[in-house]
Amino acid sequence: MNELSYTIKTYRNGSASYNTPHFFLLNKGLNSGRPMNKPCPNCFVITTETEEIRDSLFYLTLSLKEGRFFKYYLKGSVILFITIDDTRKVLNTALRNYEQQNWELKVQKLKQISAYESNLKQQIATIEKLKLALLRT
Repeated sequence: MNELSYTIKTYRNGSASYNTPHFFLLNKGLNSGRPMNKPCPNCFVITTETEEIRDSLFYLTLSLKEGRFFKYYLKGSVILFITIDDTRKVLNTALRNYEQQNWELKVQKLKQISAYESNLKQQIATIEKLKLALLRT
């Protein structure tokens, strides 16, 4: 898993544009550790060398979030957050335990599940619109 190298930094709005493949990782609140394609004020940016590495790390962080691996490291009494060092620790531990063939299968399944989830969300939104249309006529 050493070939999946990355750089993680605190995202600063408007301070940089990223020319390499990248994604964002939420660092505040109960959803800390959630990977995102678009930035928000409270996130880290993870940059990689290739799009393939970016996808692998994106889905690795998604699985770590869903598996609640970041939850242990949440700090704060009012607004919970995860530090960049703790995030790096969780990612590096996961990368050390990475098994190439097994993980690639999991990434494919996570992509399929995410596509199904997106489709279901669209269907629910359409059903809500249909309900409103029915009630307004």
